[in-house]
Amino acid sequence: GSEPVFKTFDNLDPQVSTQQCFDDLLVPKDHVSRSKSDTYYMDELTVLRTHTSAHQTEIMRKGHDAFLVSGDCYRRDEIDSCHYPVFHQMEGVRLFKADDVDVEYVVADLKDAVEGMIGELFGEIEMRWVDAYFPFTEPSLELEVFFQDDWLEVLGCGVIQEKILENSGRGDCKGWAFGIGLERLAMALFGIPDIRLFWSQDKRFLNQFASGDIVKFQEFSKYPPCYKDISFWEPSKFHENDFCEVVRDNAGDLVENVERIDRFKHPKTGKFSSCFRVMYRSMERSLTNEEIDVLQERLRSQLASQGFSLR
Repeated sequence: GSEPVFKTFDNLDPQVSTQQCFDDLLVPKDHVSRSKSDTYYMDELTVLRTHTSAHQTEIMRKGHDAFLVSGDCYRRDEIDSCHYPVFHQMEGVRLFKADDVDVEYVVADLKDAVEGMIGELFGEIEMRWVDAYFPFTEPSLELEVFFQDDWLEVLGCGVIQEKILENSGRGDCKGWAFGIGLERLAMALFGIPDIRLFWSQDKRFLNQFASGDIVKFQEFSKYPPCYKDISFWEPSKFHENDFCEVVRDNAGDLVENVERIDRFKHPKTGKFSSCFRVMYRSMERSLTNEEIDVLQERLRSQLASQGFSLR
């Protein structure tokens, strides 16, 4: 048949209901992605979207059969070179009349579409499909490409769960969906080593790129890192992401990495003690010991005010 034109949506409100973000996509009530350690809640029923899939059901309800949704997504996460609390995703969906196709056909069409898109971006590159699990698709797959001597996961996808289609008034259809992280893709294509660079205003970064051209990023400087350790007795229901959130609030993009280097349980009280190593490094200049000491001191007092007992 003829290829559909995909309608694009790229200005949908990132504040969505928990119904849109989770329930409509069959995300179980106890799924980790719903926890306040993973998701930014505006109130009990409203979140900042954790994926562009949050708009899938509303757009299908409006009768669209082929569409792309791009936008900013938000997740509490660990701190390292490829995680950031704000990132961008693109969701793709295509529906078929159920009478015309079976699941095998839908999977074949999905693979064809996705391989074509990734081939267009990466050129001649080795790809492989890996079985995966997502609550909203069955079967679910991930596509990996062999890039810089390693397998790199570039997207997750699958055949949309029938119940989701039925609940969206599209029970007469079968379809596929994929979701792709845009920063991770750009890091691979342009050779960008750290996700924080996407937020840099430094001309030495910005002037390397022009619209439509894929060029390799030239590192303009590697400033020295500064390491600081911090130990505390964990408050109850402690999650590493909550600690990382306080670190980010305190030091912003001056933090490159946070790593837990030690954890032990007190034999008498049963409490856990954690020691984290915070790596500070600016992308744009050398940091002084004095300013890092100020940040670290501020971090300690912020943690203390949130009920952490520092050691």
